[in-house]
Amino acid sequence: MQKEQKTIIKSCVKGNEKAQMQLYNLYCDAMFNIVCRYFKNTEDAKDIMQDGFLKAFSNIKKYKSDYSFGSWLKRIIINQCIDTLRKQKMEFTIIDYEKIEIIDDENWSFNNSISKETIITAIEQLNEKHQIVVKLYLIEGYDHAEISQILNIPLKTSRTHLRRGRLRLKELLKTTYNEARY
Repeated sequence: MQKEQKTIIKSCVKGNEKAQMQLYNLYCDAMFNIVCRYFKNTEDAKDIMQDGFLKAFSNIKKYKSDYSFGSWLKRIIINQCIDTLRKQKMEFTIIDYEKIEIIDDENWSFNNSISKETIITAIEQLNEKHQIVVKLYLIEGYDHAEISQILNIPLKTSRTHLRRGRLRLKELLKTTYNEARY
């Protein structure tokens, strides 16, 4: 971490509002982009991001410099998104594992002619539960242990939602791109 950023964080711990604003300005664009992956309404996204920053500032004393501040804040912002989705009554279904075969969820190869924007648009068409797990895994880079912790679901449920999301995503892209390889 840069020395200047450490100084800003130390000032935030002391409740310095000017330092909080500096930290906010450093990270607001990146955090807003993250929230917009989960909420399309710009005003809702701004509110959720603000709530996430407030939570971060009220818990900044718990921040340990073992991690980058950006990843610590990102986790808080994503948790704020998930909390908001839960309040909106989105619930994750616990899967009956004995009937499910876990298939490799590492096979995320897409045809090179498909743009990132097209893939993200297709992800937006997924069932909300699958969409969130796919975004946390594919875009945010969380593993199943982290996803299960963030969403408060069993590890196998995370795997199952990801697998189903990946299969549906590939179906959507095949339909759009006439049997192209994914």
